[in-house]
Amino acid sequence: MEGQLEVIRSRRKTVSLEIRRDLTVVVRAPWHMSDQAIRRFLRDKQTWIEGHLAQAMERRRELLPPFTEGQLLELKQQATRAIPARVAWFAPTVGVSYGRVAIGRQISRWGSCSAVGNLNFNCLLMLCPPEVLDYVVVHELCHRKHMNHSRAFWAEVERVLPDYQMRRNWLKEHGGALVERLRPKTVDESLSFHPDTSGCSKGGAV
Repeated sequence: MEGQLEVIRSRRKTVSLEIRRDLTVVVRAPWHMSDQAIRRFLRDKQTWIEGHLAQAMERRRELLPPFTEGQLLELKQQATRAIPARVAWFAPTVGVSYGRVAIGRQISRWGSCSAVGNLNFNCLLMLCPPEVLDYVVVHELCHRKHMNHSRAFWAEVERVLPDYQMRRNWLKEHGGALVERLRPKTVDESLSFHPDTSGCSKGGAV
């Protein structure tokens, strides 16, 4: 297993793994967990650790410099022109009305819909393929009918965009690299991977 190892004990009840940006493997363990038990845990997770270390190294190679303020301003201006037009285009198809359309630079999501119908979109959508931008627009408009991610919600998305899953997958695969460029590059910020979950969750709520 490549990379440095750090063990952090606390009053937690479970054990977890984390891979930091500098490729340090961090084990967070309960106070009572012995060194031998931690070594056994690491052996059991060796394949997982090696796979995610490889992913982390590949991610480091692919990361581009953080966006400048000038770049973000230009993206916001582009989005302010483009996204409201796409909202207006799809709203009749979805069959809903909406309120204000705002553009931001959110780290945690690509779009959102408030209870009163105000829509917010991430300016980084201007760097996504047009069909992905349309997916996010439709996703948020469908929340005007279903303020959840129920089966009925996804059925509505699919009614408007039968290939929405392909568009959504693009965002899951490539969106994180775009969002990372909103963050200053620091060696102590970590990419957290947990073997009991689906992995690192970045790049939005859609």
